[in-house]
Amino acid sequence: MEQSAALTDRFEAQRPRLRALAYRMLGSGAEAEDAVQEAWLRLAATHEPIESLEAWLTTVVTRLCLNLLRTRHTRREEPLEQSDAAEVPVDAGSDASRLAPDPEHEAELAEEVGLALLVVLDALSPAERVAFVLHDLFEVPFDDMAPMMERSTAAVRQLASRARRRVRGVPAPTADPARARRAVEAYLSATRAGDFEALLTLLDPDVVLYADERVVPTPKPLTLHGALTVARSAMGAVDRAAVTVLALVEGAPALVMAPFGRLAVVMRFTVGAGGIREIDVIADPARLRTLDVALLEG
Repeated sequence: MEQSAALTDRFEAQRPRLRALAYRMLGSGAEAEDAVQEAWLRLAATHEPIESLEAWLTTVVTRLCLNLLRTRHTRREEPLEQSDAAEVPVDAGSDASRLAPDPEHEAELAEEVGLALLVVLDALSPAERVAFVLHDLFEVPFDDMAPMMERSTAAVRQLASRARRRVRGVPAPTADPARARRAVEAYLSATRAGDFEALLTLLDPDVVLYADERVVPTPKPLTLHGALTVARSAMGAVDRAAVTVLALVEGAPALVMAPFGRLAVVMRFTVGAGGIREIDVIADPARLRTLDVALLEG
């Protein structure tokens, strides 16, 4: 009994965060409560040791929300707040009134999150919405998100990136190989020359650079934000730039290092109207093996 009470207390301490997470994913207070309650029922029924209760509950709520979003997206069901008045099991430590839709509380939640953001989030795909909420709103690292969403780290990073562009009101860049190639070629030339000012003109002010742990190396993947930081990082790679060549990676302009014909590093670029918006630096052999690479020079 004492162990059960302790588990209830630990869950209740997590409830506000889980409800906030679920609400931002689902846009519905009632559905968020259902997801959190289902997570409690699963926790109460599990007999497996849990290393991190916070991570375990976050994973369960994320998957519940993702499944619900997929169902909603597929069926194009009734409006978000319509639901059947089905009873939901209540644990001994919970207040049943919290599970009932409360229009006043719904309004408070919507005001807290922002109605405009909820409208934009509702336009995202289920996976994009979950990736954006986890990473940008709750600061969950991409490496932790990957198992929650049952995708690779690279895949969830790309989902969050696409969602971020749409939330900012900037449409995802359309395919423009010529412009992208010019930007990538100019980036390589500026880096080889150590031309810091030229690099700054090529980079979007909010550019983000991602590098996996094999690039530096570091214990964890590296993320750099902002044109100044990314340009300074490039200045530290002038020697590498001398042996870096232009290539097509998955059909898009990119830069690669392939000493003695062996692929070692790939730099993939996202180019928008304001310049280079994202750089993904890949050195992990497992990731490199999945890429279709064709050298254009060297």
